Amino acid sequence: MATLTAQALGLVDSQTRSVVLPIYPATTYLRDTDNQYCSGHVYSRDDNPTYKPVESLLCKLEKGEDALLFGSGMAAAVAVFQALRPGDHVIAPKVMYWSLRNWLLGFATDWGLQVSLVDCTDTEAVARAIIPNKTRLVWLETPANPMWTLSDIGAISQLCKPHQITLAVDSTCATPVLSQPLTLGADIVMHSATKYLNGHSDVIAGALITAQDTPLWQRIRTIRRAGGAVMSPFDASQLSRGMRTLVIRVQQACRNAVAIAEALQQHPLVTHVHYPGLLSGEALALAQRQMPGGYGAMLSVQVRGGEAAAIATAAHTKLWKRATSLGGVESLIEHRASIEGQGTPVPNDLLRLSTGIEDADELLADFIQALEAGHDV
Repeated sequence: MATLTAQALGLVDSQTRSVVLPIYPATTYLRDTDNQYCSGHVYSRDDNPTYKPVESLLCKLEKGEDALLFGSGMAAAVAVFQALRPGDHVIAPKVMYWSLRNWLLGFATDWGLQVSLVDCTDTEAVARAIIPNKTRLVWLETPANPMWTLSDIGAISQLCKPHQITLAVDSTCATPVLSQPLTLGADIVMHSATKYLNGHSDVIAGALITAQDTPLWQRIRTIRRAGGAVMSPFDASQLSRGMRTLVIRVQQACRNAVAIAEALQQHPLVTHVHYPGLLSGEALALAQRQMPGGYGAMLSVQVRGGEAAAIATAAHTKLWKRATSLGGVESLIEHRASIEGQGTPVPNDLLRLSTGIEDADELLADFIQALEAGHDV
């Protein structure tokens, strides 16, 4: 995987022999005199040559059959739901990415989808939620933002197959470096490529990868084309550049996260650290089986003193940047309940940490001094 990403599949521009592929800003392409398109390209809303190398690389990394880039992670995610029919039933996690959760309970429900929010860490709860001949999609997010709980992709896949239910997995925070959901039985994997795939906080992008070219996948492809949910050629090129360092970025960020999580677990001003590597028993066994590449670089910390102490802690950090999003080379911190607002299931004493690739000791020292300063306020 390190070789595939660093060399971007080893592709070289056929005309110039450049080791970095060109950006194609053209919106339209010449038709042949026989009225055909020998290049295979007609119009950039349908397709753009800049997308192809990135989509091919994603297929290799996720061991899929086809991939599609989108203008954002939300555009990629909602395309899967929009490919269903009004009246179809879908299952999604109770705790998940807040923007998609709101979209499901708002637009998707108004449009006609029946949505059940379930504790997807409980495989039996997912089984009970399935409505035969009605449930068409199970959507998992694992690890799930912002509590970093895990769902058993393999076990839930076995529930879905007899009912011909599509299983889609948001694997944004695991990345293909740590886990490949398609190999575990998922049908579609989704990434907010804004996050770890790009890794530099300068591109908005999304991606879907499918295990098989199914009728549902063709509907998703049509939705991208007809709805225009495409990314710019420049952003596709930036994403290609970012993915060249994907493996080393994720590995370093994971090492930092493990060290910080273990240290904060012992701190008297911390009441709980949420991190897959700190799980125990069957949950840890699932993490080891499902994420053989590591436990991720995201963790959340609940601080003693409640909401005021949490917000004050974030206010006193120097290296950790107070900003939303995640997966960049820089470490970010946010009071997640403030971002999600009214109705959030997130505890108000929780801080979400996106661990970057800086020095782990300096990151830990900065958080601890902020934690102590926040409690002196």
